[in-house]
Amino acid sequence: MTRFTKAIFSLLFFLTLCNTNGYSQIVLDFETDGGSAFVDYNNPKKYEVGGITTSGSGNYEPRLLYFAIGSSIEIPGDAITKSVKRLWSTGTYEDINISISRIQGNVVFIDIYLVERARLVAFSFRGSKKSEETDIRAKIKISQGNIVNDNLKITSANIIRNYYIDKGFFDCKVDVSEEKSNTISNGVNLHFDINKGKKVRIEDITISGNKNVSEAVLTRAMKETRESSRFRPFYQADKFIKNLIDNKEYFYSKDLLSHLYDYASERIKFRIIHPSKFNEDKYEDDKIEMIKKYNELGFRDAFIKHDTTYLKHSKMYINMDVVEGKKYYFRNINFVGNTKYKSDLLRQLVGIEKGDVYNLTRLNQNLTMNESGTDLSSLYMNDGYLFFYANPVEVQIDQDSIDIEIRIKEGKQARYNKVYVTGNNKTNDNVIMREITTIPGHLFNRADIVRTQQVLLSLGYFNQEKMNVIPKPNEADGTVDIEYVVEEASSDQFELSIGYGAQSVILSAGITFNNFSFNKLFKKEAWSPVPSGDGQRLALKASTNARWYQYYILSFTEPWLGGKKPNSLTFSVNYQRQSNGNKRGSTEYGAFDLAGASVSFAKKLKWPDDYFQMAHTIQYQYYKVTNYSVGLVYSNGHSNNLSYTFILARNSVDAPIYPRSGSDIMFSVQLTPPYSKFSKKDFSQVTDLQEKYRWLEFHKWKFNLSWFTRIVENLVLNVRMKVGFMGSYNKDIGQTPFERFYLGGDGLSTWNIDGREVIGMRGYGNDDLTVGPNGVPSGTSNGVGGTAYNKFTAEIRYPISLNPSATIFVLAFVEAGKTWLNIKEYSPFNLYKSAGAGIRLHLPMFGLLGFDWGWGFDALPGQQKPSGSHFHISINSSID
Repeated sequence: MTRFTKAIFSLLFFLTLCNTNGYSQIVLDFETDGGSAFVDYNNPKKYEVGGITTSGSGNYEPRLLYFAIGSSIEIPGDAITKSVKRLWSTGTYEDINISISRIQGNVVFIDIYLVERARLVAFSFRGSKKSEETDIRAKIKISQGNIVNDNLKITSANIIRNYYIDKGFFDCKVDVSEEKSNTISNGVNLHFDINKGKKVRIEDITISGNKNVSEAVLTRAMKETRESSRFRPFYQADKFIKNLIDNKEYFYSKDLLSHLYDYASERIKFRIIHPSKFNEDKYEDDKIEMIKKYNELGFRDAFIKHDTTYLKHSKMYINMDVVEGKKYYFRNINFVGNTKYKSDLLRQLVGIEKGDVYNLTRLNQNLTMNESGTDLSSLYMNDGYLFFYANPVEVQIDQDSIDIEIRIKEGKQARYNKVYVTGNNKTNDNVIMREITTIPGHLFNRADIVRTQQVLLSLGYFNQEKMNVIPKPNEADGTVDIEYVVEEASSDQFELSIGYGAQSVILSAGITFNNFSFNKLFKKEAWSPVPSGDGQRLALKASTNARWYQYYILSFTEPWLGGKKPNSLTFSVNYQRQSNGNKRGSTEYGAFDLAGASVSFAKKLKWPDDYFQMAHTIQYQYYKVTNYSVGLVYSNGHSNNLSYTFILARNSVDAPIYPRSGSDIMFSVQLTPPYSKFSKKDFSQVTDLQEKYRWLEFHKWKFNLSWFTRIVENLVLNVRMKVGFMGSYNKDIGQTPFERFYLGGDGLSTWNIDGREVIGMRGYGNDDLTVGPNGVPSGTSNGVGGTAYNKFTAEIRYPISLNPSATIFVLAFVEAGKTWLNIKEYSPFNLYKSAGAGIRLHLPMFGLLGFDWGWGFDALPGQQKPSGSHFHISINSSID
């Protein structure tokens, strides 16, 4: 064989093994005792592998080779070819060279030359923000030790580019540079140079062909494709007026306010919550949403004839041409297949009359599930008909009228078979199962499932965004298994705060375990970090000034006393001391001591519905005053406060952290025995205040209301009202100076020496709205507390993040409130008013933290200017 022929064979063999990112070669010429020789390609020969050596900078795993020392291989043959291919498949090498170093008789010695690809040591970004770098690192998913090749660099650059394109930077460019590492041999550092360019915003969306539906209505239907902010109130006003004059039918189809709204919506736009940016995939989805809007307005044949998008000066322009078609109306709606309920009842639930605009979305909602729960599906499924199905069919179209036939399959009633929960790796099964109202053997009821979800969320142990219910029906035997899927969220809370009271800083620390387990207290393996899973609540809190102020409270709640019924029992003890700072035992020493304990029993009710709860509390407080008069009615003596509190509450909010619907209503009355009625003393002649208030007597009434409703998507309106007043049994004793209402500020009660109830109100300082001895608010130092108060709040809320590890939402509010010295002076509309904005951050370990700015519109007595600007910090809704 000539050298030319052998060279051609070598070249062809090389091309079959060549890789675009590296180089491989099989060299079959070798040295013998007689000089250089070549393998004869036409006559393969078998050899025994006598030795394998490695050269170059790379290593390999022997298992990657199709031959080993002592094995018999054919040269040339598949063993070497397959070995090279397998080595290439690892992606580790950029150069592979297999050669025969020498042959001794039938024994061959092989050398494997390997050069490893460079390994990644570190990578960095230029031209990006720190927050963006965090997101990008999570998306590109590369780390130290990765093999660096063109594929890795190109893929990473594309991911980065797409990340910025999704943010609206369509001109984004990413350059990748490679630098050898100074610390690790064969290591490289990658640098991603990012040039985001200008952010592309949607400048204008133009829709043509829409004669009956305004452009404003259509663009509002596009949730993710929105025009940028604009303010051009007179743009094409003449065209708008001319269109109304030329199209009289359209003009008379709406009232004047609707036309004005359409006019303003097209010319005045503000984008704060939903910024304007263009995303191709979301744009396609929004085109579907726009057609759905047409369908909901009766235009069932509407379609987009064509649309174009183009960039001009880093601004996106969208043109759409629609064909509306005819507007349709419902005519006759008939039912077939229904035996359980009469057609008249079903027609009433559907809620559509002859002549109503044809809206298939509305029809399907009233057949399957609407927010009010008055749909056909709920009617059947709340009575066990899990396999119920209603299929609306268009049976006749006559000009602009459509007849609908609703074909019903009722099926048979289903019963629960297995009911179980998954995902609870902390909370015990029995704690969850005792709250579940879907009992095996009972008829299926969709309302019970919805209610169970609300109850489980109200426990506060689970992620409200991840909770799910998976029904697993078996139509053959008429049963259904129910799987409740939960995800544990941290429910324990740690509080650390700094307050200010009586011209001094007060440090507070507290911890609450909301899913505690007393039964596991003595089990070593249960301490992780504390015994948990039984749903019990243990709370400890301490506050101190180190020198003159101390406060401690401990409480424990068993939510299911006895383990069979939802009856909760709570014990609480507290102790507080305030002194004048002098050494104890000295003649100048003065102090106020408060010690108390309470026991509460609460019970969930079934009537009027299972949202109600009733609670009874017996509380005892002992007040002791020694040579101390700050904020008190006497400087030496003691008082006793033994009271009974009755609470009736109804809580139907759909989630504990960020509610979107429901209400929380509470009525309470606190009573002490009327001791003076059993005494023969004439209290009109008693001048010793300590004697008069030895046993406190009063009755206190309170009513709280908080109502949530969804405005659109996650935008929520919350309206709250609080009312309270106190009364006395004996006019000669009068109103007790204890347990009164103090209004204003952040609502944090670090200074609480007389059982006062602190109510926060933004836009005013702490206790600024607390009534003084003269019956008007007198500021923080002279307030004696009101015996009556009310407070009204309205908030608009919107979530920034619903992640259970850090739930964040912003809000805007208006508030009004006031305290009165006497109930006879009560005037619910003569109030101090404020408005402002804030943000709430819920961290599982710290609870709900609030930061608010408020502006008080009214001046306090003796002041010329309004209360003005105030900044507030709140903990666990203290300001609410």
